[in-house]
Amino acid sequence: EGGLQAWTTLAFRWLVQFSTFGYTNAYGVFNDYYVRIYMEGKYSSSTVSWVGSMQLWLVMSTGLVSGRLYDSGYFYHLIIGGSIIFVFCLFMLSLAQPGEFYQIFLAQGVGAGLGIGLIYVPGIAVVSQYFYRRRTLAMAIVASGSGVGAALQSIMLNKLFQRLGFQTAVRISAAFNAGILCIGILLSRTRLTPAPSTDRNMFRYMKVFLREPQYIAVVLGCVTFFNLMGLFFPTFFLQLNANEKGIMSENLAFYLLPVLNASTVIGRVLFPMMVPLLGIFNIVIPSVFICVILIFCELTVTSAGGYFVIAVLYGVFWGAYVGMFAPMVGSLAKEDSEIGARMGICFTFNSQFILLFFRTPIAGALLTPSFIWWQPTLFAGLSGAAGVICLAASRFWIARENGSQIV
Repeated sequence: EGGLQAWTTLAFRWLVQFSTFGYTNAYGVFNDYYVRIYMEGKYSSSTVSWVGSMQLWLVMSTGLVSGRLYDSGYFYHLIIGGSIIFVFCLFMLSLAQPGEFYQIFLAQGVGAGLGIGLIYVPGIAVVSQYFYRRRTLAMAIVASGSGVGAALQSIMLNKLFQRLGFQTAVRISAAFNAGILCIGILLSRTRLTPAPSTDRNMFRYMKVFLREPQYIAVVLGCVTFFNLMGLFFPTFFLQLNANEKGIMSENLAFYLLPVLNASTVIGRVLFPMMVPLLGIFNIVIPSVFICVILIFCELTVTSAGGYFVIAVLYGVFWGAYVGMFAPMVGSLAKEDSEIGARMGICFTFNSQFILLFFRTPIAGALLTPSFIWWQPTLFAGLSGAAGVICLAASRFWIARENGSQIV
C-alpha cells in the first residue's frame, strides 16, 4: 500500500502514459491536419481515419500477448522493446511526405500502435503489485498521465505544425517522448517474482474466463462503448467539427482537445476516490451514460462557448471511465496472477470485434465529404448506449453473486 518503490513505479507508469497513450489521445490534432492540409483533396476523412483506427487496434490486440508475457516475467523486455519501437516509428513518421498515405499508415498506424501495445498492459498491471486497498486510486492516477500528456502534446503539436511544419514538429515530439520514456524506464521496478505455471496456454485461460457472464458482459460493454466509436468520436473529430463549421477561429479551435484531455484528469482522479464508498460499476455506468448524452449534444452546439462546455464535461466523465476501465476488468480476477491475462483478453476481444477496426473509418464515411455531422454522431451515441446496457448487465450479475449493491 505504498513505500518509495511503489510510488516510483507509479511515477514510471504515469510518465509512460503521458508519452504513449497521451500521444494516442492527441491523434485528433493529426486527423485534423491530415484532412485539411497534409492530404487535402487526395484522401477522404474516412481513409485518413484508418491511421488512428489501426493504431488503437494494435494497442488493444497486442494486449493478448503482452499480458501473458508480463505474467511470465518479461516486464522489462516489453517496456524497453515497446519504447524503442514507438520512438523509432515517430522518427520514421517525420519522413512521411505530403499526400503519401501509406507512409503515415505504416509508421503511425502500425509501428507506433505496436510499440504502445507492448507497453500498455504490463505498465498498468505492474502498479497492481504494490497496491490493494488503494489499487483503483493508484491505477486512476496512472491513467491521468494520458490526460495530461494528451493536453500538453496537443498544444505542442498544433503550435509546432504552425511554426515549423509537419516533419520538424514530429521529430521534436519524438525526441521529447524518447526522453520521457527513458526517465520512466529508469524508475520502473517489479515487486513479485512471476508465479510458476505449468500451463501458459492463453486459450485455457480464455475458456475459464468466458464462462463468467459478468466478464463476458464487461468485454461486450467495452467493445460497444470503448471501441465502437462511443469513446473516441469527440477526441478524433471535435477539432475538425469546430474548424469545419467555422464557429470559432482556427487558433481557438486548437484548444478544444487540450481542454478536453486536461479535464479528464479531474475524472480520472476524483471519481476513483469514491469507489470504496459506492463501488466501481456504480460510478462507471453513469459516467458512460452521461458521455452518450454529451455526444448527442454536439449536434446542438452553435457557439464557441458551447463547444468548450462539451469539451470540459465530456473530458470529466470520459476520464472517469478511462481511469477505472482497467481496475474494473482487474476487479473480476480471482487472484493477482490473472490480472494481466484478463486485461489482455479483454483488450484483444475489443480490438478483434469487427466494428472496432472500422469504427473511425465508418465515422468518416458517414460524415461524407459534405460533412453531414448527424450521421456519425448518431452512430457513436447508439454504440455508447449499447455499452451502457452491457455494463449494467454485468453489474446485475456481480451484485447478485456478492449479495451487495455496492459493486
